[in-house]
Amino acid sequence: MNKLIAMCLVAALCFTAALSASAEAKTKKYQVTGPVVEVTDTKIVVQTKDDGNWEITRDATTKITGELKVGAKVTVEYRMTAIAVEVKAGKDDKAEAKPAGK
Repeated sequence: MNKLIAMCLVAALCFTAALSASAEAKTKKYQVTGPVVEVTDTKIVVQTKDDGNWEITRDATTKITGELKVGAKVTVEYRMTAIAVEVKAGKDDKAEAKPAGK
C-alpha cells in the first residue's frame, strides 16, 4: 500500500513539473548583452549601451556556461515575471464611487 501511495505522489510531482515547464516554455524570452559589472549568488548586473545597468536575479537553477566574473562579456537570457499587481481606480470607477447628489 505504501508503494502505491509513493508511486502516486511521484506521478503527481512529475505531472506538476511538466505543467510548469510547459507554461514556462510559452513565456517570451528576452536577452541583454554587455560586460558584467557585479555578480553575486543572487544577481548579475550587466552594463548596457543605452539603458545603464540591468540587474537580473539568478538562483541555483540558472545555467551558466563559462566563467562568470566581473568584466566578462555575457548574454543573459531571461523572462519577465510579475511579483505584484496593484489595480488603480480609473476615472469611471471614481465617478461611480461618489454618493449620488454630490
